[in-house]
Amino acid sequence: MSISIKSGFKATKVTGFSALLMTTFLVGCSEPPKLETVEGYAQGTTYQISFWSEDEVPVAEVQAAFNDTLAKIDKELSTYRPDSFISEFNRSPSVAWQPVSQDFVELVQIAQDIHAKSEGCYDPTIGPLFDLWGFKTDKLHVPTPEELTALKSELGIEKIEVDEENMRVRKTRPFLQLDFSSMGEGYTIGKLSHVLESKGYENYMVQFGGDMKIKGRKPNGDKWRVAIQSPIPSADGAPKVYKVITVKNEDGVTLDTSGTYNRHFDDNGVEYSHIINPSTGKPITHDLVSASVFGTDPRISDAWATTMLCLGPVEGAKIAKNENLEVFFIERKSDKLVNSSSAALLKTDRVKFD
Repeated sequence: MSISIKSGFKATKVTGFSALLMTTFLVGCSEPPKLETVEGYAQGTTYQISFWSEDEVPVAEVQAAFNDTLAKIDKELSTYRPDSFISEFNRSPSVAWQPVSQDFVELVQIAQDIHAKSEGCYDPTIGPLFDLWGFKTDKLHVPTPEELTALKSELGIEKIEVDEENMRVRKTRPFLQLDFSSMGEGYTIGKLSHVLESKGYENYMVQFGGDMKIKGRKPNGDKWRVAIQSPIPSADGAPKVYKVITVKNEDGVTLDTSGTYNRHFDDNGVEYSHIINPSTGKPITHDLVSASVFGTDPRISDAWATTMLCLGPVEGAKIAKNENLEVFFIERKSDKLVNSSSAALLKTDRVKFD
């Protein structure tokens, strides 16, 4: 859970962004189908959804379905709502089995799987570590080794047990807390994409907080084009494009980006990153500032993008190779940005860097 700024249920990835480029329509004897766009604000971030079909469904009907879906997600997973399921789960000291949804079970299983494959770098139970370091209040506290050891012993996604057959989970530490913000945008993108497909839309771009899923083509037949934001903004502070990408695969491609945007504390000449390695309990020290992961399941891509910020470019590339992950890394070295691609991304046929 290597995220820095909390807002809404989602820990807002101010560093992860994929720009939606303008759609150009063909001019001719027959107009292409209309591209519909719905925009809004939810979970502490903005979203923009573009979609089209030969057989149109009223936009108001689609928007209503989006709103209903977002409300359900918020009620289950918002750590900023005291009445949400996850808030009640976190507050309860009970270690008894608790019934949960299929989605909740799957999120825990994804987290446990990536935790194991990432040498512990992904862990949605480490919120108390951010509190210990003072990152949530912007009042730095450098913990003692004893404080870190004591707290770490109480944390860990492996301390959540799952009974998939009976759709229930339990925590084995009374005060263990879960926060799925680090895959929240990906989870929401998957749900909104399902809404579109249930309405018959097979051509769309769902962008939520900078992460996205792209499927099909534009109304004029062109392929979708997106962009990865530069970790260094323009002189006026506005975001700027780092790489433009053409989406080649029309069956559905996810793009999830996480980054740091120089979120750190300076204390007595020592710089402390807001990105914490769960296995050490300490901030990371490498130069990776952005990681973009391409895939098909936005929950998994989102979680891996977060994980790469913890791993760094060297270990991240190793694990990306082992897991056949398509990852685009950006490092900041001496105020210069240097990018690299994982072995799988170099060979991918999903996207093309323009």
